[in-house]
Amino acid sequence: MLPYFTKAHTPNESRYLLAVALALITLCTGCVSWSWADESSPVIKILVTYHSFSGNTERMAEAVVSGAQSVSGTQIVLKRVGQVTADDLFSADAVVVGSPVYWSNMSGEVKTFFDNWQFKFGVFPEFKMKNKVGAAFTTGGQLSSGKEVTMLTILAAMLGNQMIVVSGGGAFGASATTEGESPGIDDKELADAKALGQRVADVTKLIKIGSSR
Repeated sequence: MLPYFTKAHTPNESRYLLAVALALITLCTGCVSWSWADESSPVIKILVTYHSFSGNTERMAEAVVSGAQSVSGTQIVLKRVGQVTADDLFSADAVVVGSPVYWSNMSGEVKTFFDNWQFKFGVFPEFKMKNKVGAAFTTGGQLSSGKEVTMLTILAAMLGNQMIVVSGGGAFGASATTEGESPGIDDKELADAKALGQRVADVTKLIKIGSSR
């Protein structure tokens, strides 16, 4: 037993000991914070894939990539759905899928892409996409052309594979109206696509950091 710590201390000694204790706590806290900030960020692999006939959905895909790149530590693969390989799919931490609206739904190419998850890539019954992050974006000619339905069918395919789906500024993802008063993709729609890409990267990073601790 150390007699110094068992004897009664004067008020000045007590204040001194308290100051020393607070200094040590502050120093230790600083060390912990520094160690956390000094850790290397995990590498986040994001697959952005799409089908585009006119080029509109491709522009949205490029904006999604731009948003994801704003988050440090991201590695991004941008491919059309017909070019995606099993390695692209399984090595990704997140998958963002874009489709034009065809008859108020996803295009046939995008539907084939999801069908290939089972029949070509063998994701089922092991649920190989489980806990990966998923998101959707779309383009359609008119305001009520089926953009939300298209995004929901994409998200439904992801949920069926036990993925974790996220949205951007919109409720279901990012979308663009390509006809009417502002044909093509306007700046706000591109900004929405960028916001979606950034959110996917942010959420994926949080999940990956959490799972590695």
